[in-house]
Amino acid sequence: QVRLVESGGGLAPPGGSLRLSCAASRSIFSINSMGWYRQAPGKSRELIATITNGGTTNYADSVKGRFTISRDNANNTMYLQMNSLKPEDTAVYYCNNANLWQVRSWGQGTQVTVSS
Repeated sequence: QVRLVESGGGLAPPGGSLRLSCAASRSIFSINSMGWYRQAPGKSRELIATITNGGTTNYADSVKGRFTISRDNANNTMYLQMNSLKPEDTAVYYCNNANLWQVRSWGQGTQVTVSS
């Protein structure tokens, strides 16, 4: 099992930026499609961005144009650059396989709070 550890969250003002990192315990090359999920208080966990080994990306409408997903297979790391942050982006962010049926466990995630 690939252990995934999220980091980089914190407090940011509206319009600000944060860069999240996802460090894996071993190669993530075998995971064709990696994704970032988020869960706001009282809400279900939602997939907001995905990236394949081939570099194909996809974003939820709520973050499109503001967030950028990337992966560095050589260093077993995935990133999420978040710009133009909104209060609605406040949530716990998780990284994992973008295919839910292949998800075996969840990490603790990293808290992102957007507030003035």
